[in-house]
Amino acid sequence: MRKPFVAGNWKMNMTVEQARALVADMLPGLQAVSSVERVICPPFTALMAVSAMLAGTDIKLGAQNLHAKASGAYTGEVSPAMVKEFCSYVIIGHSERRRDFGETDEIVNAKVKAAFGVGLMPIVCVGETLEENESGRTTEVVTRQVKQGLKDLSPELAPALVIAYEPVWAIGTGRASTAEAANQVIAETIRKPLAEMFGKDVAEAVRILYGGSANAANAAEFFGMPEIDGALVGGASLKAADFAKIVAADVK
Repeated sequence: MRKPFVAGNWKMNMTVEQARALVADMLPGLQAVSSVERVICPPFTALMAVSAMLAGTDIKLGAQNLHAKASGAYTGEVSPAMVKEFCSYVIIGHSERRRDFGETDEIVNAKVKAAFGVGLMPIVCVGETLEENESGRTTEVVTRQVKQGLKDLSPELAPALVIAYEPVWAIGTGRASTAEAANQVIAETIRKPLAEMFGKDVAEAVRILYGGSANAANAAEFFGMPEIDGALVGGASLKAADFAKIVAADVK
């Protein structure tokens, strides 16, 4: 039985002071739902402050990115070991990183391996654009992202993965996929390739989330699908009450 999982991706929002206030508002609601794994992913500048606030709770901290190299002349970047000082999880390959910063499947693959190398658990994002969806290329695109992004990964490490299916056309648009469509994509283009790469048992163990305009109103519908284990939440994770409702909706 896969433990339900909900992560909040704050993106480039919240100063340290704002982050402290939001977490203080969130904590009572999040702590009430221990049957769901809950992860908060603030910007880098707020990681230390939020880490201190989560100490002594079972709520995990995640980063939104990392560099694949251990150290070096990479101005403005953050290494896996630096992230590991505060975090348990790290988001890798989000569509905004792919679109705005040119991250390829090969870069995603290097970052996944780097994260595992320091004991971080990756939340790997995959998903097709509107053009790819409308041209019938969803299976091709998402399957490629899974296979290339996880290439040469050890079968022993693979069960600790979390994968987020985020149709790019649904992110921040208010236009979510239907629960049935997302469930089918996850089954055919994510869990099936995982089984081919790592075996059926591993594929069944990996938690797969939905992301893309997931909110308090539609969360229960997505979580009711057999292949969907939770959500990677964007804008709604910046509202304490909404995020708590989404987490509560993932109780199986």
